[in-house]
Order: sequence, then structure tokens, then C-alpha cells
Amino acid sequence: MAEATIGIIGGSGLYRMEALKDLREVDINTPFGKPSDAIILGTLDGTPVAFLARHGRNHSLMPSELPFRANIYAMKSLGVDYLISASAVGSLKAEAKPLDMVVPDQFIDRTKSRVSTFFGEGIVAHIAFGDPICKNLAAVLTEAIASLNLPDVTLHQGGTYVCMEGPAFSTKAESNLYRSWGATIIGMTNLPEAKLAREAEIAYATLALVTDYDCWHPDHDSVTVDMVIGNLTKNAVNAQRVIQATVRHLSQNPPPSEAHTALKYAILTPLDKAPAITKEKLGLLLKKYL
Repeated sequence: MAEATIGIIGGSGLYRMEALKDLREVDINTPFGKPSDAIILGTLDGTPVAFLARHGRNHSLMPSELPFRANIYAMKSLGVDYLISASAVGSLKAEAKPLDMVVPDQFIDRTKSRVSTFFGEGIVAHIAFGDPICKNLAAVLTEAIASLNLPDVTLHQGGTYVCMEGPAFSTKAESNLYRSWGATIIGMTNLPEAKLAREAEIAYATLALVTDYDCWHPDHDSVTVDMVIGNLTKNAVNAQRVIQATVRHLSQNPPPSEAHTALKYAILTPLDKAPAITKEKLGLLLKKYL
């Protein structure tokens, strides 16, 4: 039986959910190592959810150090079908202001050293990823944001998230290049999550929380660490309200998702010819196709 069908990954500034009740921590070992932290199981308005602090509760992991595969595999092992990922981002467009929220629908990959697949070692799979965000889950998320009428927050539906390697931020040349591509926001974490969630047949959507303008902006030099931390704190409060409303909507009417059958035609290796050790390692993902 599933512990929770709804998972939440909290990014920078969102290390806990104040509204969670009936809390218990679970330490999970996966074939890909341990997740970023213990996963917190609890209830939001009576609905079971699983919460993970992406960077650890003390923000001890850099983006390039994150155990992405372990994080998603652990969520899958708990029965998660819908995953909401909250992330701090910089803005690449003047209209996406600090404290605004973006629910992107596209990604551009600028990472260099991330493992973004569960497959290999004798089993080959190629998921369809033209639409990397679950449209139906994103619709529930945007509906929840709109229903709250948050002060000082403008919602931007759709847009492109550039996922960079980090930990350093962009050069101005890079920032202006991404703007010329029409990208909306920039962050360091969500694309590996989205790819792995699709392979795990979990519906995935990003709640992107703008902390500041990226370095292209003429006023960027006046941005201070104090300002960014202040925005992170305000974003965390707003994000918790949005996530609570989203969970409420999801629990009442969980939508269908193409992600839930993403592996149906993706696995090219005949599984009866695949190495037994790899089938065992990926058993959680493959069991309905074996």
C-alpha cells in the first residue's frame, strides 16, 4: 500500500512544511544510494504526503552533489504518483519579478555532470520528453496559485527554465544568450528531476519561485544577499500555501497523466534478455512490464 501518492521536493529556503501533521521520518536506502535527507511523511489537511528537502534540511548539498536518482527512486518506493517541485530561480525576463511564481512548461539543459537516467547496465530506454512537465498537474498547480490571490505575486503560466550546472551563477554573456533564446527563468536542479520522474512514471511539475533578476538586469548589481534571503523567506511562506492548496485540489480530483505510462513503449531491450542484476536493481520501475 502506498504511503503517499503526492510528493513534495522543497528547494532553497523551503526545508520544512509548517502545516504538515502526524509527522514521521523515514530513512530510505535505494539502489542509487541515500536521498538528500530523511523523507518526512505526514498529512496536509488529512491527505498523506511525502516531503524531501532537496539540499538537505541544513542546505548542505550543492546542486551538482544532489543524489537525484535516489531522491526520485525513494519517492517512487513510497507510492508517489504526483511530484511537486518547489525551486528558487533567477528571472531572465523583466516581467517575471522577484516574488513572482512561474509554472514552466519547458526546459533547456545546460548541465555538464548530472546522471539523468536510471537506465544502462544492459537495459536501454528512451522516454518521450517533448513536453517535460505534466500538463494536467501543472494545471492543478496554476489553479491553486490563482485561487489564493497572493499579495505581491504574479503568476506566469508556461515558460522555459534553463537548468545550469552551477554552483557559480551565469556570466552576463550567458545570461543574455539565454534571454535571446526566449527563456524565462534559470535554476540549477529541476531538469534531472523531471527526466528521472518521467522514467519513474511520476507526474512532475515545477513551482518556480523568483528570488531576483539574473545578472543581465541593469539593476542586478544593487541586489544584496540580504534581499535574496528575504525573498527566499517570503517565497517559502507563499510556496507552503500554494502546495497546501494544490494537495487539496489533487486529493479531490487526481488527474490522469501521460507520465504514468511513460515506459510502455520506451524500453528497447527485451527484458527476458536483460541482465538479471539490472532487472532486480530497476524492479520498482519495471515490475508492471516484466
